[in-house]
Amino acid sequence: MKLNHINLLVADVNEARKFLEKYFQLHTRTSRGKFFAVLSDESGFVLTLMKGTAVNYPKTFHIGFVQENEEQVNHINQRLRDDGFDVESPKRAHGWTFYVNAPGGFTVEVLCPADNIPN
Repeated sequence: MKLNHINLLVADVNEARKFLEKYFQLHTRTSRGKFFAVLSDESGFVLTLMKGTAVNYPKTFHIGFVQENEEQVNHINQRLRDDGFDVESPKRAHGWTFYVNAPGGFTVEVLCPADNIPN
């Protein structure tokens, strides 16, 4: 069994879609302007975005994008900083990781799992 899609309610579909395309290599498959978008990655995962008026995820809710190594995590972190996002530097926790508040009202974790970090 494989999880193949998730749907997120977002305050701004277009901004969330652009963010996910720019930093996480998702590609838009379908878009209905500001109301709905379907994005996917090369492995077939599908992420749908739907316009929501009262987006309010629990504090610890997030989606995660696993990277192959720490350098990729650092690179995304720096790109986000350069583009004006308020992100903390990556930390060693359950891997090399950081979180960012994405446009649209959800949180994204970027991480390299501990088992991918060289000793």
